[in-house]
Amino acid sequence: MKVQVGIIGGGPSGLLLSQLLHLKGIDTIVLEKHSREHVLGRIRAGVLEHGFADLMREAECGARMDREGEIHTGLYIAHDGIRERIDLAKYSGGNSVMVYGQTELTRDLYEARDKAGGIVIHNAGDVQPHGIETDAPYLTWREDGVERRADCEFIIGADGFHGVSRKSIPRGVLREYERVYPFGWLGVLSRTRPVSPELIYARHDRGFALCSLRSQVLSRYYIQVPLSDRVEDWSDDAFWDELRRRLPQDVAEALITGPSIEKSIAPLRSFVAEPMRHGRLFLAGDAAHIVPPTGARGLNSAASDIYYLYHALVDHYHNSDDIGLETYSQRALARIWKAQRFSWWMTMLLHTFPDAIPYDRRLQRTELEYLFSSDMAKGSFAENYVGLPF
Repeated sequence: MKVQVGIIGGGPSGLLLSQLLHLKGIDTIVLEKHSREHVLGRIRAGVLEHGFADLMREAECGARMDREGEIHTGLYIAHDGIRERIDLAKYSGGNSVMVYGQTELTRDLYEARDKAGGIVIHNAGDVQPHGIETDAPYLTWREDGVERRADCEFIIGADGFHGVSRKSIPRGVLREYERVYPFGWLGVLSRTRPVSPELIYARHDRGFALCSLRSQVLSRYYIQVPLSDRVEDWSDDAFWDELRRRLPQDVAEALITGPSIEKSIAPLRSFVAEPMRHGRLFLAGDAAHIVPPTGARGLNSAASDIYYLYHALVDHYHNSDDIGLETYSQRALARIWKAQRFSWWMTMLLHTFPDAIPYDRRLQRTELEYLFSSDMAKGSFAENYVGLPF
């Protein structure tokens, strides 16, 4: 098999790139080691930058998002028993975010690839890129016990933090930067009406909490927990009780609870790999960078990679212009590090650190006081939250 672009990873990043390139007449193959059911079963981020929403529309996959997603023009930060709102639209020049679950977004992308007859191979075992330092790279994988091969002109590694793509870059070339945080997020998905029409980020001495949503009948809540905790340690009742303790009284009293549909604990990590290109291999999304979910940058950072790759590949094939490919790593990393900064800052601002000294805690409170006392500080927050320009 011969294709122009081989994509490792059938999550939203790989599917979005495949769909965008298809619309420009560039053929792709997507290899995903898991089943489609497994990919669609992952509960992940649901806050899309306005630029990401535009990219979904450009991919002709935004119709259901526009019908069912919710446009949010603001959010709340709760602290010391009160809630304070940041008007995202006011402080970002009229921009907003779209609340639309990753599962639904991925389903829309699958449907588009199916309709177009796109090649998406699931349960692809032992995927390996070859010849990435040559002009003739190729992919191999096992399918139904038989080894397959696809010759490509470029390989995109969108296979996540634990995937093979980043590991294919020589250790002497790759540089990795990482910070692992001493806590995780316990998340609960429930079929209940959200407690607030806009997200509430809560700082509390007992730990961080977040009130989020997927729709008007589906809520997503999180609390900060030690890394030593297990899901089995937390009954639904214990979770709801602890969440109430961390919210302002009026919010806690309005909280509607119910059985959890999904419950999981995610550790928090900041991670960046440089460079994001080696030869004919290009990294995208979690294969190259991870952010704590505090700033809602994870899926959005992956989308910015896809934006740069999409335009670079179109320029290569349509205009014989390779500047976008040659500068991809530098351009992508410039935006990624800004997303890293914002996610790190929000994590430091809103979480309780077990080794914090009184000075740290007082500085944290001062940072919050400054945020709500300065229009320029709120402007910086809003600009980053709705998404910096590509």
